[in-house]
Amino acid sequence: MVSTSPLKSLIPVAFASTILTGILLGCSHSPHHRKGHHMGHRKLHHSAYGTHRSDENRMRNIYRHPVETLKFFEVKPDMKVAEIAPGGGWYTEILGPYLKDRGQLHLTLFSDQSKRSYAPKLNQRIRSLTENKELFGEVSFSSLETPNTLEDIGVEGTFDRVLTFRNVHNWMKDDKAKEVFKKFFKALKPGGILGVVEHRAKNSKKQDPKAASGYVREDYVIDLAKSVGFEFLAKSEINANYNDDSNHTNGVWTLPPRLRTKGSAKSESFYQAIGESDRMTVKFRKPLK
Repeated sequence: MVSTSPLKSLIPVAFASTILTGILLGCSHSPHHRKGHHMGHRKLHHSAYGTHRSDENRMRNIYRHPVETLKFFEVKPDMKVAEIAPGGGWYTEILGPYLKDRGQLHLTLFSDQSKRSYAPKLNQRIRSLTENKELFGEVSFSSLETPNTLEDIGVEGTFDRVLTFRNVHNWMKDDKAKEVFKKFFKALKPGGILGVVEHRAKNSKKQDPKAASGYVREDYVIDLAKSVGFEFLAKSEINANYNDDSNHTNGVWTLPPRLRTKGSAKSESFYQAIGESDRMTVKFRKPLK
């Protein structure tokens, strides 16, 4: 039976972990450090829950856990961060305000020559969103669209973080995932971190090299990153949804927010109760040498 509150059982654990983390930080850092830490946390929380975001986008925080995810990726407000393929800008509208004062946000967009019908609209949406300098500061752009447009991500070796959310399956479809990860490696400073969130396939299932369902095995992503030189750092269950068995008529797009239920024997409300997909949250580091 599918629970209508897939995250409910995880809340006490997360809450206890947050309290323990706060106690440890309070014991091990100076008052000045604690003040800076708490100010950064408040800024991140405001960026995720602020009124500059729509009610609809803020409601999806319950599935995407942006504050916890960005803390896991160790994103700080003074960093240079690249968000890869931002789509409609769900994470962009969190990262931009968070980095505006002391950091910088770089975004990779579709090629201006893209043959995808939706590409111009999404590119314009991101450019219009980030035109608000009071919220986003100076945002820079480059093009990264498989299979044909793989520009370097800004200046080589200058990024503190490269982040990608639910995109790996698209690059696998075009047989370009390894080339894209090489671009990530090139863009990062030595010691810089790559953060990956992706729809997670079950380890019991053979990985489709084209990821037609939208789901990717966690070990596949880890091996992919290692193959281009990254060191595996850690993985987290922040974005896990154990009610998602990853076996749906129309792949991951059967679930919210898409709800492509055509041909399914189950109702839309069934998939609404599952919630958004089960997701891996994994981080890697570019070696210092």
